[in-house]
Amino acid sequence: MSSNSYQQAAQALAAAQSRYVAINPLSKKQHERAIESLPGGNTRTLLHTSPFPLCMKHGKATFVWDEDGHKYTDFVGELSAGLYGHSHPVIRTAVLSTFDEIGLSLGSTTTYEARYASLLCQRFKLERVRMANTGTEANLHALAAARHHTGKRKVVVFNGAYHGACFSFGGGEAAPNTADKGDFVVVQRYGDEEAAAEARGVIEQTAKEGDLAAVLVEGMQGAGGCLPGSIEFLSAVQEAARQAGAVFILDEVMTSRLAPNGLGQELGLSPDLVTLGKYLGGGFSFGAFGGRKEIMDSVYDPRVKGSLAHSGTFNNNTMTMCAGYAGLSQVFTEEVCVEFRKVGDDFREKLNGVAKGTRLRFTGKGSLIGLHFREDGTLESQERVDLRDLFWFEMLEDGFWITRRGFIAMMLDTPKEELDRFVDAVSRFLERHGGIMKL
Repeated sequence: MSSNSYQQAAQALAAAQSRYVAINPLSKKQHERAIESLPGGNTRTLLHTSPFPLCMKHGKATFVWDEDGHKYTDFVGELSAGLYGHSHPVIRTAVLSTFDEIGLSLGSTTTYEARYASLLCQRFKLERVRMANTGTEANLHALAAARHHTGKRKVVVFNGAYHGACFSFGGGEAAPNTADKGDFVVVQRYGDEEAAAEARGVIEQTAKEGDLAAVLVEGMQGAGGCLPGSIEFLSAVQEAARQAGAVFILDEVMTSRLAPNGLGQELGLSPDLVTLGKYLGGGFSFGAFGGRKEIMDSVYDPRVKGSLAHSGTFNNNTMTMCAGYAGLSQVFTEEVCVEFRKVGDDFREKLNGVAKGTRLRFTGKGSLIGLHFREDGTLESQERVDLRDLFWFEMLEDGFWITRRGFIAMMLDTPKEELDRFVDAVSRFLERHGGIMKL
């Protein structure tokens, strides 16, 4: 791309940002109030955007409205946790009945946690499961289980992986805030045949050093851009972990919604441990980890001498146990999961159809989609953050709420006309900026 084209992109982006500031004065005022008590004005770093973030006022069904009154189709989908939308009647009934008939956190074991645990085990083919509050916690406790079970410390992970707020490995290394940072070994490639070969080498070498506890991997990297791992890659990683005597952990915090029994089952994997979260809380904070009873019972059964403590005030809170159960048993059934997967795949195919011949490409599986602006249209080429930012600003103007980094998590019951409208908006965006978007 010529320097003149870069200048055109900069001019278009500056104009879009100027319009954004002009039409969102109440969000700007709210941000100015928020920074007086919150560092940066928020308590979730991902939600910060320059020059200031939009402040949402309320949501209904699959739409949200900001403080300035603009309506958006919600494609953020609470980063895959918002599968049921903002006001699903089944979830509403579960919440109200829990409040009226059961009460909030009872400070004891309940039939509701056992009921939901049974459903999770059945649905995702787990022998045992324990609850937590977030996907981050799920991975934290799964790693603790692997370390306790093996008596070792090191964990092999992959470049671009995100396993929670304190387990991030973008850029080929552990982020500064990574817990037990020195215990992670990062494989530099992910997803393909070359990555499989590198992973085997890293796993074997770490095992030879005598301290390999686990291999932790996503079936599709979520924060890494919705990049699916091939069956060959994931099977090779699993086999290498088994041969090394390491615990194989599959992070399904995002991907469990992509297949009736989770993505791992669809791919023929048999992980030792699986981590879950996001939408499985029915709109409330949730995490879970489970798998082989030999590991789970020996590590977390409080009746076993030397087992680990696993506590958490809200692990089995009644709202999450009941809303999560209602959502998974009544709304997101295995049959609905299959249908929704096809809706997402068809949607992504249409988007790639209108993006053909441009710098934009859509990746993912089913209802989770990543969008990428690249210099020559391939994922291997340089990322164009300026074009991605321009897209974000202009999709807001068209009434679509997506993450600025380019992640789409579809909600159940999003009207087909809104999906079609987004395809048309993308097409018009690419045509409008043809000089800087076309290859």
